[in-house]
Amino acid sequence: MPDSHPRPSDQSGSPAPAGPGRPGTPEQPARRLRPAQLLFEPPAGEPEPERFFDLESIEDPAELLRRSTELALAFRAAAERATDFQAVAAAQLADTRRFDALSFVEIAARADWTPDYAEKMVEYGRGLLRPQRQGD
Repeated sequence: MPDSHPRPSDQSGSPAPAGPGRPGTPEQPARRLRPAQLLFEPPAGEPEPERFFDLESIEDPAELLRRSTELALAFRAAAERATDFQAVAAAQLADTRRFDALSFVEIAARADWTPDYAEKMVEYGRGLLRPQRQGD
């Protein structure tokens, strides 16, 4: 049965012999076809209006105050917790028992702090870590 795949040809137009390493041979599978090119740009959807926890849809001022206060307190608590984690991480990075301990200047550069603030955060983080070490 004749080969259904055309063989590559040299510049003279005559077919080149199939051999090892040539596409279409058992050693080298045939190349896959590229996907079709898009001829049109898909329509862009209407941009959705920016929403902030649906606060803009609350019409009752008492409900708006209650819900926005609830969110503000939740974000404040989350920020405080994240700050505690920053302090713990800073203390761990500054730990002199680590072979790759960082200076206050290096920690400050990574966290976008001043070196003085980095030093305070390291001390705060050490205080947070202290009870964990005593319980171990």
